[in-house]
Amino acid sequence: MKLKTKTTNPNYKKLIMTLWKSKRRAWREVVKWLNRPKRRRVSVNLNQINRNTKENDLVVVPGKVLGLGEINHKLQSIAAYSFSESAKKKIMDKNIKLETIEELFMRNPEGKNIKIII
Repeated sequence: MKLKTKTTNPNYKKLIMTLWKSKRRAWREVVKWLNRPKRRRVSVNLNQINRNTKENDLVVVPGKVLGLGEINHKLQSIAAYSFSESAKKKIMDKNIKLETIEELFMRNPEGKNIKIII
């Protein structure tokens, strides 16, 4: 099956195509959420990440992380397409690693043990 991207941003398009070519179920699920119209893209608050994760989870947000709320436990890292400034500050204060989805994909191409928050 050939994937059609709905974006004109070359970096965003490259990310979608790279993840799609991996043929791993977890990364294809991330592509499904990334490849949506701009008005329907995912944005997740920190309190939603806090509610849906446990200690030492590896979190992927296929969209933007916003700064409403707090994280009360230690996570391995949070990977997202983008972060708001307030979210970055709060996450870094908790000593949680911030990374892009592409960096996480290079580190974990199998997509094992990742938790997708939408």
